[in-house]
Amino acid sequence: MGQIGVVGAAAASPEKYEAVRIVGSPIAENPETLVCGGLSGMMEAACKGAKERNGLTVGIIPDIGNGNQFLDVVIRTGQGHGRNVLVVQSADAVIAIGGGYGTLSEIAIALRTQRPVFGINTWDIPGVKQCETPEEAVLRAMSAAHQFPLYRNPRAGPVSP
Repeated sequence: MGQIGVVGAAAASPEKYEAVRIVGSPIAENPETLVCGGLSGMMEAACKGAKERNGLTVGIIPDIGNGNQFLDVVIRTGQGHGRNVLVVQSADAVIAIGGGYGTLSEIAIALRTQRPVFGINTWDIPGVKQCETPEEAVLRAMSAAHQFPLYRNPRAGPVSP
């Protein structure tokens, strides 16, 4: 089970919320862990989609609150936007959907740390692989995650001698 980071804005129109909810379902079905910033909007939508398929969701939140209602694991950082580093560093691949400067910072961190980034209507910068649909982004991210050097499937057994 790898970890797929989903990053995007805390605000989402009903149309964007639905598109992002679709991202969470196949992540859970495959079964990968969904890692996000744990707040509302796009982060909540992705978590909701994963929970609809009994997936595991992790929210790395910027404060000491509880995050959105669809989180299984809440990591309270008290770090503000600094938590963006933790979200991305916890992922084997990242899906960026829309977003503002916070999303841009997560994309930059992912690219800087060699994480593959797949985008849906997000920043068009070198290194971000643009996708036409949420389903395409998830399939490409999961494939890339399995190639990521730190990817580990716990069912394969321990990696330590």
